[in-house]
Amino acid sequence: MVSLLILIALFAPLLSPHNPTDIDVNNILKPPSYNNPLGTDELGRDVLSRMLYGARISLAVGFVAVGIATLIGILVGAISGYYGGWIDTVIMRFVDIMLCIPTFFLVLTVIAFVGPSILNIMIVIGLTSWMGMARLVRAEFLSLKEREFVLAARSIGASDLRIIFRHILPNALAPVLVSFILGVAGAILVESSLSFLGIGVQPPQASWGNILTSGKENIEIAWWLSVFPGLAILFSVLSYNLLGEGVRDAIDPRLKT
Repeated sequence: MVSLLILIALFAPLLSPHNPTDIDVNNILKPPSYNNPLGTDELGRDVLSRMLYGARISLAVGFVAVGIATLIGILVGAISGYYGGWIDTVIMRFVDIMLCIPTFFLVLTVIAFVGPSILNIMIVIGLTSWMGMARLVRAEFLSLKEREFVLAARSIGASDLRIIFRHILPNALAPVLVSFILGVAGAILVESSLSFLGIGVQPPQASWGNILTSGKENIEIAWWLSVFPGLAILFSVLSYNLLGEGVRDAIDPRLKT
């Protein structure tokens, strides 16, 4: 399912039957047909073409935003878990404060100030969703830093940076990978929600969220504008959740006993 989504996003220009930004005033709000398999929107644009290009936006935002969050979370969690003491206390209290702030409303506030654009959305989602990753990495470091291989590295004079990035971090990456995959699904939902509210991806660029906005405004006469992008969001989020669960089951030996 995830591979299908990625292939659709990569080959959207080849799969798209029409230009997603072409306006046709003679073809407004037409139901699904041979020429427009998923119908048209309020400007006569082909919904299938916009859905295909919208997959590119959603996946790009998902991967880049979660990539930023993962990098920040790994750095913060590694420092906190490895050094402990007052450093751990200060960092974790800051993480607790960030977790107390509703993430979606924080994203809304920041986007309202910096302006809606794909780049801003990626950065803002990444900068506001690293806290869970940081706590996860910290827990792994607390568990691993007293193991024999870490003590052996210390005994031969390995630096803290070498111990953190060469010895401990590779052994803590399994849960990080699962969290990354599940985070992509969450980022897709946030991007779709922002676009639905009109402060995400801006027209004429296609996004599943702004197609849903058109569906809301024409729900009584154009059901396809709500159903098809809604199913696309459901399919993509479900795909990444299933992949994350599958990866967790595959790499966690405790689940095989």
